[in-house]
Amino acid sequence: MTMIRWCWGAAFGLTLVTAACGSSETDDAGERAVPIQRTPTPENEFTPAELEATIDNLVAEINKSAIEPAQMAVLLKQQTGFWAPVVTAANRAMGELGVAGNVLGPIAPSGDIEESEELQNQQIRQAVADGAEGIGIAPFGDAQAAALEEAMAKGVQVVTLDTDLLPSKRAIYVGTLNKAAGATAAETLLAMLPPPPGTVMIHGNDDPGWVDGMDRTQGAREVFEKAGYGALVRSTTWDATGEAEDVEWMKDKLETADPPVVGLLGLFNVSYRCAMAADAASKPDIPIVAFDFDPKTVDYMRKGRIKATHTQRQYYEGYLVPYILYGIKAIGLDATRDILAPQTVGDDRVNTGLDVVPGDKIDAYYDFLSSIGAN
Repeated sequence: MTMIRWCWGAAFGLTLVTAACGSSETDDAGERAVPIQRTPTPENEFTPAELEATIDNLVAEINKSAIEPAQMAVLLKQQTGFWAPVVTAANRAMGELGVAGNVLGPIAPSGDIEESEELQNQQIRQAVADGAEGIGIAPFGDAQAAALEEAMAKGVQVVTLDTDLLPSKRAIYVGTLNKAAGATAAETLLAMLPPPPGTVMIHGNDDPGWVDGMDRTQGAREVFEKAGYGALVRSTTWDATGEAEDVEWMKDKLETADPPVVGLLGLFNVSYRCAMAADAASKPDIPIVAFDFDPKTVDYMRKGRIKATHTQRQYYEGYLVPYILYGIKAIGLDATRDILAPQTVGDDRVNTGLDVVPGDKIDAYYDFLSSIGAN
């Protein structure tokens, strides 16, 4: 037997290359001789058991195959902040698989969306030129469609994560399904509300120009309206004056809504503005549920002002993508989709779900994130 080690990479523009060098024992025919061994995931109350079981099932089927080494690339919008766990997980997965691959994305985005889109298009084309058989990508949007179509026309498999491209010939999407995420967050708050009638304020998005935000908001709204509550939506303001404008608008409705506001739900990383508005309106007892794990949100949770938050499993997005790309090559797209079915909506959208973090579980959740390298 021979031990083959390989690693490839290409850096350009504002990208940082993080190479995942893997190893795999092969016989003279190039067939896998040593099965894939996953890094054990520590057991924790936040460990997504069903998702873990699905990954194990995929690995078991891949290990029945005999394939040549694979080459892939994972292209992200950036490598820091929200995306840091994706980088960690994708590199871990590629290392376990023993594939040649790297993770590309700006360390510090320029802030110019057209420049960022063009850089990602360059990365797609460079990955194909360098021999990638699979690409995992968090696309900026439709600007990536042409470059991805070119890649797929050459036989490259494409898996999207976090942001999808529809319609698209991509094989599979991996990430949060926003309508389901909004509904999950609404159910968390619903358990804290007094019986209707009442108004629930949603700090979300009602602009159809942002489909993901609209879907998340609509998922929440439907839960409240089905339960007999009215819903008021404040479309989140993202510019420099957004915080003050959001707080003032919500404060006014907290003071004047009829029927009165009985709860607040924030659906994005600035959910803490709901608590700021409640404080400004002198409503210290109104239940508030948030989204994401911004430090300000955590501070309000420790004070008991935000009762729970919901976090996306971006670590698992990054971890699943290399395994899915590898699975498509090893056992085929249809077989890979069949194994992923317990986590799939339709036949091609893998829902990684949410972690629901109560206010009294903050430290336990930090421990969980640290245990998988996603903190």
